[in-house]
Amino acid sequence: MIAIQTPYLFPEDYLAEEESSAVKHEYRDGQIYAMAGGTDTHNAIAGNLFAVLKNHLRGSGCRIFISDIKAQIEALNCFYYPDVMVTCDQRDQATPLYKRYPCLIIEVLSESTEAFDRGDKFADCQQLDSLQEYVLISQKRQRVDCFRRNEEGRWVLFSFNLGDTLHLTSVNLQMSMDSLYEDTHLASDKLESTREPDSASE
Repeated sequence: MIAIQTPYLFPEDYLAEEESSAVKHEYRDGQIYAMAGGTDTHNAIAGNLFAVLKNHLRGSGCRIFISDIKAQIEALNCFYYPDVMVTCDQRDQATPLYKRYPCLIIEVLSESTEAFDRGDKFADCQQLDSLQEYVLISQKRQRVDCFRRNEEGRWVLFSFNLGDTLHLTSVNLQMSMDSLYEDTHLASDKLESTREPDSASE
């Protein structure tokens, strides 16, 4: 994110200005931050996940959003744009520009956002009582870090790598890592094609 130096901006003013802005901004307690554009890999991963979740959640009453809908953390006066977000709370139907009760937030990591997504953003999102899982997806290799809230309210890390089955308990979804990374340079078939041939059997 890129900080934009402005006088203190009230949430209602931020929401009004954001509707007509050509650039998306996240909001933290009166300050706004411009969001950088994504890569084709970032877009493919988010799109793959959206497609699987959309089909999986059809008819469940849960709704999935990608990129353009904000998550509000009211306790901290923040609005963020998750890459993928799921809410199953009917109260969220009353707020078309943002959602207050997500059960799942997913971020596709990039070099410019990884430290923030793992640090302050994750800490902020933990204030959402409805949130059950916070998921970070790597663009460097097939790896997913899923932080899951346990019965004691503590966040426990579950990591998934090449060849694993990704399990998201908040929405009762299982999908292969291959499906998540389909049509990217990290797809398994592309990884296989870059390996050196075995010359020991000549």
